[in-house]
Amino acid sequence: MSVLSPVQIKEANAHLAAVHRRVTELERRLEAAERTVREQAERLMGKDRELQAAIRELSLRKEREMVDVQEKLQDCEGTVQRLQMVMKEKDSVIAQLRHRSQLLDKITRSRPLLDNLLSYMAEAERSQSVHISHLDSHPAFPDHHAHSLAGINGLMNTCPNDRNFSVSEDDMEESAQDDAIFGTTV
Repeated sequence: MSVLSPVQIKEANAHLAAVHRRVTELERRLEAAERTVREQAERLMGKDRELQAAIRELSLRKEREMVDVQEKLQDCEGTVQRLQMVMKEKDSVIAQLRHRSQLLDKITRSRPLLDNLLSYMAEAERSQSVHISHLDSHPAFPDHHAHSLAGINGLMNTCPNDRNFSVSEDDMEESAQDDAIFGTTV
């Protein structure tokens, strides 16, 4: 082995000192980098926790909103069904009222004819009652003949319970119902 000269030893020591400084500097930098990485990791973990909490809150809010929306949807569906039932009922009432309106239109158009018919019937009844009273006062004409004539004439027979009455009992029931429906009499 050869002996090193003092210059070589000095250079070697300077080189070792420089390597030592370099190692110390690198260790310091490494420690700073590790500290920075740890701080960043802690910040990231904190942000991650915050984001996870926000996501959980959003999920809970979304679920509550979905429940609210489902309840509102069910309420709306119930309302729609009720409105459809009301609409069907009103359509039925409208159909009934339309039918009644058509009947009233027919009655209104027939009213002059009915008025004329009633006036003719009243006139016929008056003339028959005058004629029958005249027959009652005539001595040669017995009373039972006058009454039999009254039974023959349908215009004189105004009792609805009589068999010879021109309107059937069914017609009378219908007319009573019509009076109740329309609130008028003809």
